[in-house]
Amino acid sequence: MILERIPAGIYAVNCYILACEETKKACIIDPGGDADELLSYIEKKGLDLAFILLTHAHGDHIGGIPQIKEKENTPVFVHKEDEKMLQDGNKNLSNMMSGPNIEIVADRLLSDGEIIELGKLKLHIIHTPGHTRGSVCIKVEDMLFSGDTLFANSIGRTDLEGGSFEEIIHSIKRKLLIIEDEVKVLPGHGPYSSIGIERINNPFINQ
Repeated sequence: MILERIPAGIYAVNCYILACEETKKACIIDPGGDADELLSYIEKKGLDLAFILLTHAHGDHIGGIPQIKEKENTPVFVHKEDEKMLQDGNKNLSNMMSGPNIEIVADRLLSDGEIIELGKLKLHIIHTPGHTRGSVCIKVEDMLFSGDTLFANSIGRTDLEGGSFEEIIHSIKRKLLIIEDEVKVLPGHGPYSSIGIERINNPFINQ
């Protein structure tokens, strides 16, 4: 497996380039900006970009998509509950950020429990509503890309459109804390953690 984290965009979103080492098939998770840097890394490593995968459709996680699609015409995957948000700059908040208004039609809509193949890798889609209605986490082997659902010692905001504190806590407790303690948590912002650490230390989970 090849994994590279590149803080992208003005909000320094944790953008991840994930690739199968054997087949060189790659995807970009949450390209918040800096499209040239992302594509340069992919070219330098000789990777074959297969798709863009979104943990949710907020503007700070999608800022690099227009440039990537313009150059590579890469398909975009998002959960079906965030489809309308991705299409609407008012709902995805891109029109309130210091950048272009972004409105994108997804190429594939995802569902809970779906498995996406990336070369030899299997990406397990876990629907975790709460930050947005269509927020997902992505489990790949011993890693969990948690988007803005679960952070180190924190959780995602729930005061924006589609957010719900009750739902995000339910998603974390019922869908993420059932995962093995040693699984690494790779969030959309901030440092890495693990399921075991968050189970013990996260104040939102243990309140």
